[in-house]
Amino acid sequence: MKKLIATKPRLAELVDYEDVPVKPNEVKIKVDFASPKHGTEVVDFRGHSPFFEEEFNEEWRMFMPREKGATPGIVFGEFPLGNMVVGKIIELGNEVTDYQLGDTVCTYGPIMETVTVNGVDNYKLRKMPEGAKWQNAVCYDPAQFAMSGVRDAHVRAGDYVVVVGLGAIGQIAVQLAKKAGASMVIGIDPIERRREIALKHGADYCFDPISVDPGYEVKKLTNKLGADSIIETSGNDSALQGALKGIAYGGIISYVAFAKPFVNLNFGREAHFNNAKIVFSRASSEPNPDYPRWNRKRIEDTCWELLMNGYLNCEDLIYPIVPFEFSPGAYMKYVDQEPELSIKMGITF
Repeated sequence: MKKLIATKPRLAELVDYEDVPVKPNEVKIKVDFASPKHGTEVVDFRGHSPFFEEEFNEEWRMFMPREKGATPGIVFGEFPLGNMVVGKIIELGNEVTDYQLGDTVCTYGPIMETVTVNGVDNYKLRKMPEGAKWQNAVCYDPAQFAMSGVRDAHVRAGDYVVVVGLGAIGQIAVQLAKKAGASMVIGIDPIERRREIALKHGADYCFDPISVDPGYEVKKLTNKLGADSIIETSGNDSALQGALKGIAYGGIISYVAFAKPFVNLNFGREAHFNNAKIVFSRASSEPNPDYPRWNRKRIEDTCWELLMNGYLNCEDLIYPIVPFEFSPGAYMKYVDQEPELSIKMGITF
């Protein structure tokens, strides 16, 4: 059996693993489709993650050094790559009652031929309804962060909304913002194909930030008012600077990206005068800003429903689609080296 791992920074390889029987509470899935995570996982893959030498301490709410001799947070040679899998249950333990052999399911998991997960009281193990698209299913994770970004930006009917960065999270945020009643949704991304897909699925305008000043263009489109809400998913310092220029006075920038250190960011310009509110948005942080009404499970339940009933359409977001045997080279090319060639890569088995 083969699985995809990072054997060293920026090197993906297929390695052997031994398939073992399930425990009483587990199910084993024969994977048919999979997809990696194009955001935070890339930071880890490149060896830039703060989790290597530090850990986030929940008590102190800050990164702190790991204890001397402790295992690093990420170990190359063992680091599994992947985010979501779709497949059929081929084995289940005797304590599992909510699933049957042959059920098609979606869950979090690495890119490998079989994935074994807990099958008892595990709401993250989702049954696929008949006719549902696997492309929608593997967008279960980015949809959650898109929804959180839109909600944290307080998008309301009639608002002017900008989405910066049209990867999977940004594309889904465009759809959600438009369906939430935004009167104008503007997408910002330098990649033409991404702009075309956003325009197809709800964006009213899209701009290339390399060829135009997006903040100025947003102000022109909104009669100099600016955007009520900006959802920033790119993690680029110039993009945030542009967002601060294009935001309306007192508007909200919902910062979804897991950013790199900024070099060219100046808060002494429009940020100071536009009274911008920057909210750092993360679907998986608890308590949710709208707790107790909303929590991570409600976000996941809602996203799954919207993906499975076709309210969200993610088919155009999954490209390229490559066979599992070619996944190491494809991962390095489309996720790390040339991410502009893809939105969210799909893998078939």
